[in-house]
Amino acid sequence: MKVPATSVIFRVVVFLATTAVICGPETLHGQLHWQWPKKESMHLRLVALAWNHPRSSFFSSEEVFIAEKQLTKDESRLVKLVFDFLPYQPRLSDYGLDYSVTHEMRATRDPQCDETLAKLMTGEIGDWRQQTSSLKYSADAPALNLARHRSPLPCYVTDADDYTKAVPDSAEEPLP
Repeated sequence: MKVPATSVIFRVVVFLATTAVICGPETLHGQLHWQWPKKESMHLRLVALAWNHPRSSFFSSEEVFIAEKQLTKDESRLVKLVFDFLPYQPRLSDYGLDYSVTHEMRATRDPQCDETLAKLMTGEIGDWRQQTSSLKYSADAPALNLARHRSPLPCYVTDADDYTKAVPDSAEEPLP
């Protein structure tokens, strides 16, 4: 007796749907060899603290920095860095605002939070950020030229769990 093709297709679809429901997307993502969203390892120097939230006792807080992302040993690029932390975790600024220190971490590129340097420094009316036109510069950091940096800074988001270590200049290893 021959089974109709639609019956076989229906059984296959039911089997795949049942498997997807039982396994769930969490199991599927956990077995991928690539991460989503993609995190990249990077070396950053903190140029300035743009703004931060007051530390919360219950919720996560964040600090926003202007940083130099090292592309090669002699090349870097300004980026916006959003650092999230929980009440029991240290802030990135707790490691010190020192331009001579390279911070190693993993971060995710988030184009939705790209901002120009001018907008980062001033905020807008009704903006929840601190209304300040000055940055808190790192020790020995070069001053930023607003006229030179008009394009949006690429934004990277990370948290205290993805922070690796701070490396002073004297102990710095060569970049790949």
